[in-house]
Amino acid sequence: MTELPEDVAALLTSEPLMAHLATCVDSRPHVAPVWFAYDTGNEVIEVLTTGRKLANIRENPRVALSVQKDIDGQAQWRVTMLGTATVVDDDEATRKSAQRINQRYGAEGTAWPENDLVRISVGTATVKEY
Repeated sequence: MTELPEDVAALLTSEPLMAHLATCVDSRPHVAPVWFAYDTGNEVIEVLTTGRKLANIRENPRVALSVQKDIDGQAQWRVTMLGTATVVDDDEATRKSAQRINQRYGAEGTAWPENDLVRISVGTATVKEY
């Protein structure tokens, strides 16, 4: 696990931006947008998901995540990360993360209770500011 530099953590926590999570299925990439939160205490990225992404992670925990900030179609910065995902089978941890993530994006904290919590330990991260 890599501790993200303070400037990278600040970008990831600055506002509710969409992330793109890449998983692997049948030796091919599967990319989907996700809401996320950077848990500074545990130094992991948290996402809530279900379906294909979750099945892919259970089969192969290696993932990539990309977050980009744009203004009027112009990229301001991007952070790309490679890491290892773990499905967290803990109802209380999932509930707390759902509250944090959903409220960050303006949704009810209890929305989408069918989602499972996934924590991504970042192995490498790169940042580019434009």
